[in-house]
Amino acid sequence: MLGTVLLLLLALAKPACPSPAGAASRRAEALKRLLEVFGMEDPPPPPAHFKQPPQYMVDLFNTVANADGVTKNPDILEGNTVRSFLDKTHGEKMRFLFILSSVAKNEKILTAELHLFRLWPRATDGPKRHHFCQVSVYQVLDKSELDTPGGKKLLAARLVSLQGSGWEVFAITQAVRDWTEDESSNQGLLVTVQGLGGSPLDPPPLQFASGRDHHESKKPMLVLFTDDGRRGASLPVANFPDLQPQAPILPAKLSAPKLTGPRNARSLDRLQPCQRHPLSVDFEEIGWSGWIISPRGYNAYHCKGSCPFPLGENMRPTNHATVQSIINALKLSEGVSSPCCVPDKLYSINLLYFDDDENVVLKQYDDMVAGSCGCH
Repeated sequence: MLGTVLLLLLALAKPACPSPAGAASRRAEALKRLLEVFGMEDPPPPPAHFKQPPQYMVDLFNTVANADGVTKNPDILEGNTVRSFLDKTHGEKMRFLFILSSVAKNEKILTAELHLFRLWPRATDGPKRHHFCQVSVYQVLDKSELDTPGGKKLLAARLVSLQGSGWEVFAITQAVRDWTEDESSNQGLLVTVQGLGGSPLDPPPLQFASGRDHHESKKPMLVLFTDDGRRGASLPVANFPDLQPQAPILPAKLSAPKLTGPRNARSLDRLQPCQRHPLSVDFEEIGWSGWIISPRGYNAYHCKGSCPFPLGENMRPTNHATVQSIINALKLSEGVSSPCCVPDKLYSINLLYFDDDENVVLKQYDDMVAGSCGCH
């Protein structure tokens, strides 16, 4: 995938003598293909108004990735996508509804969690008789029959302390799988608070923050851990217009010596040993800063330089590359070129962004940063 990204970025650079129509067409096609690398058909529109991403999603991004989005803890995420959804009821206490239309049909639901913020308990008169209560989460099957056994289905239940405040997380994976298979079955969730023996408590001593009455950072949230099956995917570049892997065009963001022409550039490459060079990807320059939250850009790096005979250990050659280098040097076979300078270690990056419905998504993309280069 890194090679595809590099070639697309090169296509975004301005040719030496471009025609306005040709340059615009080239850029549009490059951006379209770059979106495909990131698993999208069109760029999501920026939120209509300033919107603060859920702190949980920001913290998760910072735990998984460094400031440039490069994965630092690869084993934390379950799957390659985390989606967050805010409650859409905006008023009904203890009833919650999450619209999941942005979940792709090919995404596998691995884990689904309901995140509710537990408020400080109300002050009560007299001695406190309870230290815990039972919180139950139900999948609503029939909104008009909630008081009957067939109107709801128990998903999770546990004892919750009546002291302090903070987030409570309930696993509701099977319900979300049902909803993604049949959108019409999504009638929301019901949460009840009862005494230790299941007895009703009126008024309930425990309350959760609602989407209407409390700060945005405490809104009820559904978090999905999914996998879209795109790990390590690469795109063909054979049909990309005017884009050749050997094109010596560099984006303006790259630092490169000024040369008099392509021939001198190729000569310089032959003199320099295979090594890693910077390749800046700036999402603002591409026009994506409105919907990408983090990072603002990243360094993809690219590999350039010669692989001359004899190949030293510092060039990290494969056995095949060593043999190919010998055959090329001794001219033992016609048409055998010297080994190529390519990435031999690749890292994934993570994007935190707003989707088409203004939900916040964390997605991990494999093979996006050249970690090191070698002769292959």
